[in-house]
Amino acid sequence: MELGYTLSSEEHGPNELVRNARAAEEAGFAFAMISDHFHPWVEEQGQSPFVWSVIGGIAQATDRLRLGTAVTCPTIRVHPAIVAQAAATSAVMTEGRFFLGVGSGEELNEHVVGARWPGPAERLEMLEEAIEVLRLLWQGGYQSYYGKHYTVDRARIFTLPDEPPEIAVAAARKKAAQLAGRLGDALVGVAPDEKVVQHFQSSGGKGARYGQVHVCYGENEEEARRLAHRVWPNAAMHGAIGQELATTSHYEAVADLVTEDAVAEQVVCGPDPEKHLEPIRAFEKAGFDHVFVHQIGPDQDPFLHFYADKILPEL
Repeated sequence: MELGYTLSSEEHGPNELVRNARAAEEAGFAFAMISDHFHPWVEEQGQSPFVWSVIGGIAQATDRLRLGTAVTCPTIRVHPAIVAQAAATSAVMTEGRFFLGVGSGEELNEHVVGARWPGPAERLEMLEEAIEVLRLLWQGGYQSYYGKHYTVDRARIFTLPDEPPEIAVAAARKKAAQLAGRLGDALVGVAPDEKVVQHFQSSGGKGARYGQVHVCYGENEEEARRLAHRVWPNAAMHGAIGQELATTSHYEAVADLVTEDAVAEQVVCGPDPEKHLEPIRAFEKAGFDHVFVHQIGPDQDPFLHFYADKILPEL
């Protein structure tokens, strides 16, 4: 099991994210995954810097840390040809330490360009076509593509890494997991769901399996619970809510209905190492071999020290 760190673009500004990445590397984390959002989920989170600029800063501030996006939607807000160029540049700047996490997106981020928000089946269809565009352009040379959703006209990416970035595909259900197995190099999961891993592998997936754990470390568990509830109420928003609402105000309306106990059921709160290890082991039992941990709230250093002392040695 490899342990990674979540760079939460919804909660931290660009300079802070670069600093946090450096601190995570020094603490002993093997990799980090950075969220790619246009909006935060709720106003309390308060940030949303442009991920590709931040990745450039992280590339210069770190030496060993592998870095992926968690996850980029290459279908509506940004054309996949542009994502292909951005990811290639990121891979060059990190000297091969970058991988591209992709997913079908959320209306929260994609509606901003005024495009229609498609249904789930069409979004998966678009993602599949986008992955074809990414891989085509990473071959080098002038390339054209004429698909149902995307057109690429004689495009060439001149700045290419020695090896194309790995593509990790996010999946929470069967069809997305099967797509990840067919077209992806790795899987990104949101829950320790053994069936998702099985669908990924039975469809040809042989690469890494990444899962995310949300925590709110703090010496006082009650204070940590309150902080998690205030900053990250979306942890308790299940099902289609995470993809179908358009603005932070919509999520805040739902957040008014979310209780502190409901968030605490999804977020590990407090200082007990065993409670932090439990969800990591659950992902491992479900077949995941990488877990990236999201520390909710502004104070990252105590969390990093705690994980360096108490959690990483156990893994």
